[in-house]
Amino acid sequence: MVNHKPNRLITETSPYLLQHAYHPVHWYPWSEEAFEKARKENKPIFLSIGYSTCHWCHVFAHESFEDEEVAGLLNTYFIAIKVDREERPDIDSVYMTVCQALTGQGGWPLSIFMTPEQQPFYAGTYFPKESRYGQPGFIDVLQSIAKQYHDRPKKLQSVGQDMITELSAMHSPASAFTPKLLEQALSDFKSSFDEGFGGFGSEPKFPAPHQLLFLMRAFYWNGDTELLIMVEKTLDAIAAGGIHDHIGGGFARYAVDSIWLVPHFEKMLYDQAMLMLSFTEAYQLTGHDRYRQVVEGIFTYLMRDLRDKTGAFYSAEDADSEGVEGRFYVWDPNEVIALLGDAAGERFCVAYGITEEGNFEGKNIPNLIGRNLQHLAEDYGLSLEAFERELEASRQILLKARSQRVRPHRDEKILTSWNGLTIAALATAGQVMKDARYLKAATDAFEFIMKTMWDSGQLLASYREGQVTQTGFLDDYAYMLWAADTLYEATFKPQYIDTMKELSDQMIQHFWDDTGFGFYLNDKNQKLIMRPKDIYDGALPSGNSIATMMLFKLARRTGDVDYEMYVDKVYGRFAGEIAHYPMGYSALLTGYLLIQMKIKELVVLDENAEGAAQATRELLKAFHPDVIALSGTPQSLNAIASFTKGFALLNHQTTYFLCENFSCTLPTNQPKEVARKIKRDRGA
Repeated sequence: MVNHKPNRLITETSPYLLQHAYHPVHWYPWSEEAFEKARKENKPIFLSIGYSTCHWCHVFAHESFEDEEVAGLLNTYFIAIKVDREERPDIDSVYMTVCQALTGQGGWPLSIFMTPEQQPFYAGTYFPKESRYGQPGFIDVLQSIAKQYHDRPKKLQSVGQDMITELSAMHSPASAFTPKLLEQALSDFKSSFDEGFGGFGSEPKFPAPHQLLFLMRAFYWNGDTELLIMVEKTLDAIAAGGIHDHIGGGFARYAVDSIWLVPHFEKMLYDQAMLMLSFTEAYQLTGHDRYRQVVEGIFTYLMRDLRDKTGAFYSAEDADSEGVEGRFYVWDPNEVIALLGDAAGERFCVAYGITEEGNFEGKNIPNLIGRNLQHLAEDYGLSLEAFERELEASRQILLKARSQRVRPHRDEKILTSWNGLTIAALATAGQVMKDARYLKAATDAFEFIMKTMWDSGQLLASYREGQVTQTGFLDDYAYMLWAADTLYEATFKPQYIDTMKELSDQMIQHFWDDTGFGFYLNDKNQKLIMRPKDIYDGALPSGNSIATMMLFKLARRTGDVDYEMYVDKVYGRFAGEIAHYPMGYSALLTGYLLIQMKIKELVVLDENAEGAAQATRELLKAFHPDVIALSGTPQSLNAIASFTKGFALLNHQTTYFLCENFSCTLPTNQPKEVARKIKRDRGA
């Protein structure tokens, strides 16, 4: 690539935009300057949306955006705008909806052609530079659209206007949730479950950890052991597969096959967070130590490779290194044996499926699919414990050697929303594992976000190298609510409840829809052709799903029923929208499931706040998603939950109050009595 003078992206903070700053394309960031130029010169806009660790975004950039011929067409006939979807999820949501409506599919890179008034008329994802395999080439697309816009601009503008009118009018009739939706979702999960390799549906396979969180709660609710079997089978398959980085910890984005062997190698922060939550809760529910070990591996990866010096966490690592997908992660047996020695090297290769033939383009992705370490240890005349110690030592040697390779690009953008998820995962793991390291990491990240990304009562979305950009979106508030909620449950410090109230009030003010109900993705001041409202749980649980769940927990924990009014309105409105595919709304259904469980409110009082916290943790060390706890001294609880003002210590000892289904039992000093009342007969 010729080193051109920088374009307007050079002043941006997004790593994705900066990757394009020296292209010959005259890129603009999303700005009024770009739209004004398009209006003034009467040119259509080419909008390109992606993210810095997106493999096909790199391919598109190298093939077309670095190409002088393509750049000449774009610069002559279009105004080109580049957007980082992670910085502007609202723009991405609007135009991904457009692409799916026009083409029936979507993905990144996302390519949109639209008028200077932001009205789209043509959409796609990746285009090869030249036409091939029946797919139009980018040059042909540019030439055709430039000609049509010049010859028939009003027709294209009309297409754009009709598209926006149609999409804006799309909605399902209001209908309320019923338990039948839960039954339908569980039936769909069972029918689509892959009994051979875990997960749901066929390749490509995404871990979709929020679905597993839903299924664990559903198992707790109805005692259907088939649900727990699906969760365990899926987690075990993911942990054994090549999607799991067995050398360095953490997980790749998804598997391209049905057996979880070959990943798309990029590593996203949000996947680490959501999978940490899933494995943590599976460990809490089942007691299987193998899940704790996976959590430890994710934690090690996060702290080693994704943690910034501020204590917050970076966004992602690329799939590619040296221009080749997966090169950083694959091995051949000669390399392994040279590093480990003949005997240990041979044993490692057998255990992790590393062969001369290879399992990925002539190389090997380490994996444990179909291997039984107990049987292998016996074959080698070793105890399982000795064999596992040897494998761990070998992994450390290979990790050290791998660290000398050219690393994939790391997106060092710090996103409030994804950090919120990570904090929630770390705090939950710290609580369940009784490990102060996890909790310290969670509190450090939380303090950074609330200190740096909270300005004049409003969250900000993105940080990089000392610069904060973009006012926050719904997901920022919802996920930080989740972070504060889990930190409260891990520490029982009232400051986290205060933060939840402040975040909730601001979230309602900026995003709540008073007429159609639910929360918009963006603030009303962020002017787009449509105001997106997402309830679908895609790669991540939607902001609406998590916001609804957190408002419900906050209302029940504090007794402030006004927050629950918003929950009622969501669950009274959107059932019709999700009935066609309830599996796609598992996080929203998780919140509804909490209501169906007949939540228990537990209040623990003690003269000493830490004494109350210890007593509460002891009661809730098992998996109890149906218990919402409040813990502290009488004075501290009075300040955050007015309904506790009549609560007093009994016999000057730790005192327990338990309410269920709007009815409360008498206070007691006997924790075993309370434990019997909150214990479920079902479970593992």
